[in-house]
Amino acid sequence: MAKDFYNILGVSKGASDDEIKKAYRKLAHKYHPDKSGGDESKFKEINEAYQVLSDKSKRSQYDQFGQTFEGAGPGGGAGFGGFDFSGFQQGFGGQGFDFGEGFGDIFSDIFGGRQTRDRRQPGRDIQVDVEISFEEMVRGAKRDINLYRRVQCDVCHGNGGEPGAKEETCSTCKGSGKVQQTVRSVFGSFAQVSTCPTCSGSGKTYSKKCHKCSGEGRVKEEQKISVDIPAGISSGQTISVRGQGEAGEKGAQSGDLYVNVYVKPHSKFKRDNDNITSSEHISFSQAALGDKISVETIEGDVTMKVPQGTQSGELFRIKEKGVPSLRGSSRGDHLVKILVDVPKKLSREQKKLIEELGRFD
Repeated sequence: MAKDFYNILGVSKGASDDEIKKAYRKLAHKYHPDKSGGDESKFKEINEAYQVLSDKSKRSQYDQFGQTFEGAGPGGGAGFGGFDFSGFQQGFGGQGFDFGEGFGDIFSDIFGGRQTRDRRQPGRDIQVDVEISFEEMVRGAKRDINLYRRVQCDVCHGNGGEPGAKEETCSTCKGSGKVQQTVRSVFGSFAQVSTCPTCSGSGKTYSKKCHKCSGEGRVKEEQKISVDIPAGISSGQTISVRGQGEAGEKGAQSGDLYVNVYVKPHSKFKRDNDNITSSEHISFSQAALGDKISVETIEGDVTMKVPQGTQSGELFRIKEKGVPSLRGSSRGDHLVKILVDVPKKLSREQKKLIEELGRFD
């Protein structure tokens, strides 16, 4: 039974691209195998669903047929992938139904039978989580990420052959990169085409396999990747690093690295779009008479004037001390909320002064 990718991501069939991406990020973060309580099998299932539903072509195939047909081979679940419909010419009791070459081309294009594209397995995408401080969010940061992943073999440079070995035409597929087997049914005989298991679709082999990667063209190694995190990034945003996922099979395209960035909460500051907000306490007399106070900002202390008669809860703006815009040269402001501290205990003299003040209200 085909998997229900919409149910896996928890979205409706009519979900928008943004809804699908948002659901994927939430679930991928929850089930990431590197996290405490993560689930690798669930994480792979979520990735599989997203790879289909985030691709318009694959999603269309999935909605229509309940599966996709890209890269299908024996046991791949594509069903009719690669059938040669010329067999219909001899079916149906000798009536000689001839659907013609054009009709066969239509089915071949739909189910992949006439495709000649590269069948080597591309590299997997990798997803990691990175945490940065509030200050790093404002100023930008750099992170070194250690990844244990498949990388291109540095001995054979991805082709799978031992250096100096003779390049040969694959004896299994005769250089076509595909193999064909005949399937018989009540409708006649069909030719099912799949990727050659010997050369992985490249059409060539080597007289001797690479001693390091055993002919696969890639090996597992730990490597350090340096990632630049731009100033102004929001918590939960993802940085895409092209080609830094796992290496593909025998030189095929590498996957991408997705870095999910999360910002640690700050003890004093909060972010509001591109503005930074904080609170400052002042005394009753400062509020009534006015004063100059020192305000802590992300760039250091700033002197701010508090006018006389300031009310508790009023906001004051310190320009361009906020968060840099991620998509431009502008910068937000620092908004200061004033909180007036009313004394809980008063001396006899203080009470008398306040009572005197009250006569002028």
